[in-house]
Amino acid sequence: MQQITPCLWFDTQAEEAAKYYVSIFKDGTLGRIQRYGETGQDITGGKPGSVLTVEFTLNGQHFTGLNGGPLFKFSEAISLQIYCKDQEEFDYYWAKLGAGGDAKAQQCGWVKDKFGLSWQVVPTVLIDFLQDPDKQKSERTMGAMLKMKKLDIAELKRAHDGK
Repeated sequence: MQQITPCLWFDTQAEEAAKYYVSIFKDGTLGRIQRYGETGQDITGGKPGSVLTVEFTLNGQHFTGLNGGPLFKFSEAISLQIYCKDQEEFDYYWAKLGAGGDAKAQQCGWVKDKFGLSWQVVPTVLIDFLQDPDKQKSERTMGAMLKMKKLDIAELKRAHDGK
């Protein structure tokens, strides 16, 4: 068992979200589903037999989805990062995770999915460009990235190289 596992709070869509995420990630797997019982209905508000938690794994990272009710919502204060090796992989995750989400929340590789969870889709080469010891190159890359919603690796490289 993974020592630290993110728990994602949903109103009632934890199972739907887990199945959705598992369908996007090639190494995604659905795990155990725990259901509300009779005990504690007055405290939890969960109907007996409805989903309480669902465990799922995305590319080796374990998560728990919790149906905790409408009290809490996702915010951009936390996001999940996906590192991508090339534009094709970036485009895949950007399109899949952004489908049905909040298009206004898209900036610099960030997307908000249809459940309100924020994701950062990050080309690994961007990290190299931004951490380049040549400050002019890293600054040009940062400037180019800040103008983008969906990241374009070729354009980031041109900015980095000063072209």
